[in-house]
Amino acid sequence: MSSTEATNKAPAVPEKNSSKPTRDEPVLQVERRDFIDLVPEKRPRAQSLRGFDDCYTDIVDYIVRCTHKIWDERDVGLIYTHYTHNCVLYNALGTLYNREQVVQDTLQRLIAFPERRGMATQVIWNGNDVDGFYTSHLVTGSGRHTQFSHLGKPTNRTFVTRTVADCMIHENKIYREWVVSDNMSMMKQLGLDTDEVAFNMAKEQFDKGFRVTDIGENGRMLGQYPPDVACDVSIAHTDTEEQLLRWLHEIYNRRMLGKIKEIYAPNVQWHGPLMKELYGTAAVTHQTLALIGMIPDGAWLPQHICSNPCDEGGVKVAVRWIIEGHHLGYGELGKPTGERLFVMGMSHYHIINGKIVDEWVVYDHLALLAQIKLGQMEDA
Repeated sequence: MSSTEATNKAPAVPEKNSSKPTRDEPVLQVERRDFIDLVPEKRPRAQSLRGFDDCYTDIVDYIVRCTHKIWDERDVGLIYTHYTHNCVLYNALGTLYNREQVVQDTLQRLIAFPERRGMATQVIWNGNDVDGFYTSHLVTGSGRHTQFSHLGKPTNRTFVTRTVADCMIHENKIYREWVVSDNMSMMKQLGLDTDEVAFNMAKEQFDKGFRVTDIGENGRMLGQYPPDVACDVSIAHTDTEEQLLRWLHEIYNRRMLGKIKEIYAPNVQWHGPLMKELYGTAAVTHQTLALIGMIPDGAWLPQHICSNPCDEGGVKVAVRWIIEGHHLGYGELGKPTGERLFVMGMSHYHIINGKIVDEWVVYDHLALLAQIKLGQMEDA
């Protein structure tokens, strides 16, 4: 198949299995499309969506449209028809366990930033309407801090930040969601004291009785054994996903950072935490080393992976991952404290001709700082 054909429609049969259904029309992609084209009014349904509201034409339309309605049009009540009553929402510091908590949390966030707008950057997905869908939705948010809220007095400053929301969806309802935002970047842009904000976040958890569980050995190296040479690729659905998991295992668990110059294109663009926009393999190596060096005993573990052929050529892949370890190295969080750290991260990759040409990485330094302060409260 030519590159032109590959970008015009998704393959009917994936590389390894047939978990994705066949379809006559391509599912929408965020690239190259204006917002009104992502939420069309007269587009016929292009994908089987049993149990979904009639306004949705495919799974990308669903996640972009309902997110916009809830957050930008302020139709918060749609959560009652788009989330199950017992939904679970995981974020970097805390978990919500029912729909009403999601409603209340959404309202509180909208209070602080009534001018906020969330622009879909890309949606990577897999699944079908029988087994359920999985979407990884990268959003670029912007706004202004104009109202008194949990962050205190308004600063009237503007911000731009990135968020990734991974959702499991069945018959119009999200029943599980993982959300990671670059909150440290937002707090710095607003001119807030990040130590104070992180302390308040930790104090809220501490007062509820939450404590840090130090896990000791985390699985990357057990006893005196070296890291596993081979990685577990059982969560992959395609050959490309398998290869990416092997690459990431080499870099993060085996510490083979020299691989970066082999698997990334020389002109790669890296879109990272703290809203960094960097170019080239040397920048990717430095930023990857910064994360690993901050948690030098950290074990990197992928939790989900999915991919789609891209209108721009190549394939886009979404990986949800965690790192567990201890704050034993210098970096963005300052002097090492020895406290246990849990990183929840989301990464989107654009791969063309076997090389990564773009990488978007979202994890939250503010949540990590709050974890350190929570551990210190317990120590005290």
